[in-house]
Amino acid sequence: MTDSLLARRAEEGDPLRVGIVGAGFMATGLINHIVNTVPGMEVAAVYARRPEQAVTALAKAGVTGDRLVRVERAGDVDRAAATGAAAVTTDVESLTEAARVDVVVDCTGAVEFGCHLALSALAGGKHLVLMNAEVDATVGPVLSSRFEAAGLVYTGCDGDQPGVQMNLVRFVRGLGLRPLVAGNVKGLQDPYRTPTTQEAFARRWGQDPHMVTSFADGTKVSVEQALVANAAGFSVHRRGMLQRDHDGHVDELTGRYDVDELRDLGGAVDYVVGARPGPGVYVLAEHDDPQQRHYLNLYKLGEGPLYSFYAPYHLCHFEVPNTVARAALLGDATIKPLPGPPHVDVVTVAKRDLKAGETLDALGGYTYYGECERAEAVHRDRLLPVGLAEGCVVNRDVARDEVIGYADVTVPGGRLCDELRAELDALFTSVATP
Repeated sequence: MTDSLLARRAEEGDPLRVGIVGAGFMATGLINHIVNTVPGMEVAAVYARRPEQAVTALAKAGVTGDRLVRVERAGDVDRAAATGAAAVTTDVESLTEAARVDVVVDCTGAVEFGCHLALSALAGGKHLVLMNAEVDATVGPVLSSRFEAAGLVYTGCDGDQPGVQMNLVRFVRGLGLRPLVAGNVKGLQDPYRTPTTQEAFARRWGQDPHMVTSFADGTKVSVEQALVANAAGFSVHRRGMLQRDHDGHVDELTGRYDVDELRDLGGAVDYVVGARPGPGVYVLAEHDDPQQRHYLNLYKLGEGPLYSFYAPYHLCHFEVPNTVARAALLGDATIKPLPGPPHVDVVTVAKRDLKAGETLDALGGYTYYGECERAEAVHRDRLLPVGLAEGCVVNRDVARDEVIGYADVTVPGGRLCDELRAELDALFTSVATP
């Protein structure tokens, strides 16, 4: 449907205009895609702390010369967009406040900055598309509720694993089945990987070593599966999920779960390492109606009780324009948290022995990795969410693989992410109070 709607916008000369925040690896691919292959959509502005990065990203898409202007005010963004030019800015509010920007896409992966950006987009009346799973996993329910109250769409993106899984969950529900597992397929899992071990791979693909490390050490998949759990109402079997090796096809996973346990959990998120097809996602579901189970068997899905559905790939930035169109033209979110407190959170686990006085570095770094945990346990035991770990100072010696709590660290002062997290924690109290 979005392709037809965008084609109509192109015919009418009224394209959707996108403001892209960040100019890294994913943003560069997204800019190229929108500029060259998405009718009915234009890049109105690109924000980058170092403007030369935005200029380079646009140039790779063929946007140069008078098609590119440097600006620092919202009015200048609007004037550039009116001529079909793309604006480059180091002032994010010039992008979020511009009247000709319809949708903001966060491509940064930074939690504190992402919180400020979200509130700026909200104040500017802009729909927000997140390629920043980290901020969503940390304070998503609070941000989502604010956008919904304002009549705006807050959403994760198509193409990334959480969005692909949630699309699959919705598809399966539409068939009348009950999803019980939403899973991710990984090729590698080693919690002790660091930017040093991943540097060569990152250099080969032009990616950031910290981001690549977050994929390898399990932090990213934990963040992604928390998003799915909080959008679908699922839980986890245990901290870290089951995280089993499986060298067969994902269809074979239907025999590896206890269905009664899954029902008791209300559904669970999980991941496997090494399965085929990868890197894809899977959903396992059941059907209550024996007549419909007969049809599912006829259609080669087996006898149940679990039936396998999967997507064999995720195409990241290539699918983000679908999310932009869904948000702006249909008012639909690809994936967003359910109202209320989260179901699953991501905790901070020491990657090595830590000494009192050490400062925790960035996600995908040298000092910690993230693992999924039931949100009520995180709240009850005051465990440190992984999205808030950066910059915290350890106040006691912590052993490798030990979960870090708020009592173990000194949190930096004055952070918006902590304020929003306190608002999220209050949701648990409001639910518990009759």
